Amino acid sequence: MQIQLPEKVSYILDILTRAGYEAYAVGGCIRDSVLGKVPQDWDITTSAMPQQVKALFPKTIDTGIRHGTVTVLLKREGFEVTTYRVDGIYEDYRRPRQVTFTPELTEDLKRRDFTINAMAYNSKEGLVDAFGGIEDLKAGRIRCVGAPEQRFGEDALRMMRAVRFAAQLGFSIEDATEEAVQRLCGTLRHISAERIRTELTKLLLSGHPDRKSTRLNSSHMA
Repeated sequence: MQIQLPEKVSYILDILTRAGYEAYAVGGCIRDSVLGKVPQDWDITTSAMPQQVKALFPKTIDTGIRHGTVTVLLKREGFEVTTYRVDGIYEDYRRPRQVTFTPELTEDLKRRDFTINAMAYNSKEGLVDAFGGIEDLKAGRIRCVGAPEQRFGEDALRMMRAVRFAAQLGFSIEDATEEAVQRLCGTLRHISAERIRTELTKLLLSGHPDRKSTRLNSSHMA
């Protein structure tokens, strides 16, 4: 499978790989490209450490350097470049207390929310799809990477993201993932109203806001 990467994304990947590091476009931009949609943002994941990324590009911002993310600026356009990482314990249903950097791309992809968002690509290696994201895209299915209870325990807002992606894409939610949402949706009370409002707005503006598969236990999500 071949994906047409924007010129600036290809440039960043090329600089990183020429310096001896691995680098891939990752996440939603790959999902949207496979679906024939134009990605709004392009994220990059790499084996390079944050300080190594900063040394390779003249203009960067320490967007979330504690968690491995540096924004590379190219002609006033920003691209988030994040070091491969393994997340530690989540204490607030939102973000890990600490992260550990890893040299393995698959370990980084393993921490992501849904299979369709856990794919990576570069022009040399092609598509890396360790968790069946392409199969789920073809089936029109939202499925967690690994155990749904673990993914939703890390960030409760992922439950609303599951509903939102199903609505936006016209997909169904895989049984185990939907059952976990029904059991755990009460933990959304730990999530700020601002984050919930953002997801609700995206849901209401989606192409299928009344889709049957997205009518989960909304009373617990309020």
